[in-house]
Amino acid sequence: MLPFATVVCPYCGESIDLEVDVSGGGQRYVEDCQVCCRPIVVMLDVDDEGMPSVDVAREDEA
Repeated sequence: MLPFATVVCPYCGESIDLEVDVSGGGQRYVEDCQVCCRPIVVMLDVDDEGMPSVDVAREDEA
């Protein structure tokens, strides 16, 4: 089972849950907001113990 991260959409301000895959280490990818469907840049970092840290940004600000 993949962990979830709760983030706030930088467009609509709604809290959304993202399923994050920590097996590949740190990643950067685009995922659409589940509420407003706008593209969010997801920046995933994984520490040495496999714990994820997630930041998000508007596509035009990343």
